[in-house]
Amino acid sequence: MATIGINLKEGTLEQTQDVIVGIDLGTTNSLVAYMKGGQAVCVKDAQGKGTLVPSIVHFTDNEGFIVGDEAKIKLVTDPGNTIYSVKRLMGKSFRDVQDMEGFFGYKILDDDAEALVKIRVRNRFYTPIELSALILKELKTRIEGELNAPVSKAVITVPAYFNDNQRQATRDAGKLAGLDVLRIVNEPTAAALAYGIGNPAQASADMVETIAVYDLGGGTFDISILRIENGIFEVLSTNGDTFLGGDDFDQAIVHFWLEQLNIEKKILTEENKFGQRIRLLAEKAKKALSTSDLFEHELDGKRISLTRSEFENLIEPFVGRTIECCKNALRDAGLTPENIDKVVMVGGSTRVPLVKKSVSAFFERPVFDSLDPDEVVALGAAIQADVLAGNQKDVLLLDVTPLSLGIETVGGLMDVIIPRNSKIPTKAGRQYTTSVDGQKNLKISVYQGERDLVEHNRKLGEFILSGIPPMPAGLPKIDIQFILNADGILTVRARELRSNLEQQIDIRPTYGISEEEMGMMLLDSIQNAQSDMQIRGLLEARNEANNTLLSGDKFLKQNADMLDETEKATINALLTALREAASGSDKDVIHLALEELNTYTAPLAHRAMDKTIREAMKGKKV
Repeated sequence: MATIGINLKEGTLEQTQDVIVGIDLGTTNSLVAYMKGGQAVCVKDAQGKGTLVPSIVHFTDNEGFIVGDEAKIKLVTDPGNTIYSVKRLMGKSFRDVQDMEGFFGYKILDDDAEALVKIRVRNRFYTPIELSALILKELKTRIEGELNAPVSKAVITVPAYFNDNQRQATRDAGKLAGLDVLRIVNEPTAAALAYGIGNPAQASADMVETIAVYDLGGGTFDISILRIENGIFEVLSTNGDTFLGGDDFDQAIVHFWLEQLNIEKKILTEENKFGQRIRLLAEKAKKALSTSDLFEHELDGKRISLTRSEFENLIEPFVGRTIECCKNALRDAGLTPENIDKVVMVGGSTRVPLVKKSVSAFFERPVFDSLDPDEVVALGAAIQADVLAGNQKDVLLLDVTPLSLGIETVGGLMDVIIPRNSKIPTKAGRQYTTSVDGQKNLKISVYQGERDLVEHNRKLGEFILSGIPPMPAGLPKIDIQFILNADGILTVRARELRSNLEQQIDIRPTYGISEEEMGMMLLDSIQNAQSDMQIRGLLEARNEANNTLLSGDKFLKQNADMLDETEKATINALLTALREAASGSDKDVIHLALEELNTYTAPLAHRAMDKTIREAMKGKKV
């Protein structure tokens, strides 16, 4: 299917045959795949050895960075400047991840608990979007080296449980990496496609299948139950454990060997390389025992060994936990194992024989495991990409919205509600609030386009939600819904949830835009992604600083009697520093000032809270 393509090198639009790649952006490893001779294949490294790119970014002393295997080495030698498992942070606020803080070896900024999380590396602050973009750039470089041609279009996979914020963050990371993300596909859907399940070209009419996708990776486990009818995938339920995987198998082996050698576990946390050496041996043993019955090795002059039987006894509790998740997923879907037609295995840890045996026994049928479990999701993404490129003629492509739709938020930022290439009809929404005390009216301006600032996008219309009951800033809850019907008519509805006040407008988004103009808008968005992200980061930092300044001034007034003169002077000095930083143009300086203020005032806020509770409880018995 010849369409208008984008030549990023020349900055031009041209008629071209689409080259669309499939990307599995994983928590532990990432891969890129494409169709070669009618078959999906994953791209290997320059040495032709492996297809896996560790999802790890290391920042060097000179503000450079490295990604993948080289970065993985730095996890031991320089953990504070080496970022891993960034996928866990995508689209999350600090409140979402504060309980996981001990899991990460790097600094997560503890500021506004509602704001999207930021990672501190030395004196710079990065979002998970920016870090994921660096991994995607590495994959883009790899596929371009393979094809000896520029690549600008991709399908990227995400877990089925990812919410709208996490999916939009993944799209933004793609754009920042110079990729037009044509579709976000659920990982279990991609795995099913890789096995030809649910492909209308290979299914009989009116065929309905219910499948289970069991995904056990290095650090996470997911089970998804899907219903597939005429090529349409519906997620019936998902379950899992975000801290359960092959790493737990390795850890169990390590502890077994420490007992065997009569060595205390505290050696693993001491400043030496023994812990890393024994972990690597444990991983080697786990892999070896998939095909043999005994693993033996020498460590510091001492013999260590592990039989397959011993290994299976060690990991049986972990495998049992995954089966419990499977039971929960089936219960949520209202199904039993007998209702499952096929079971697809995903993730490197499913190579372990006990895992295959246990899953097969639970679902009472053989599992699908003939494809490489590390590669199966990326292969499915490549097949979906091939469908979008129009190379699979028997597959029906549903209508999609050609440009993103969203509203203007504080600072002239575009907040996307319906992303580009969403299937239509569709409905999406988000909740907002007021930014000024006593605000009675809220102007809702609707835009279409791919740039981060609304001034670069196309305005479709606006309306005012008036009569909001006066409340302090942040208290009103305003639900904004976008409903896009099959004819491309967009209805925007705004409702203040506390008062039930409602207003709406109908718009025809694509009216008057040619395909070439759409292509130019998309080209602009990709070419300016880096500068747009910098401007967005600065504006968001300023908005955060202004909100914190208002809160800080209120805190000083309300708690004047509780604070001593030194505390008041310190807070005032920190507020002044933040005010000065917010008037500048360096987001990292703003974030540093925010962090210093929040670090100092956090214990004072707890003290104020305790005082308020004590006063409220005076004279009362509990």
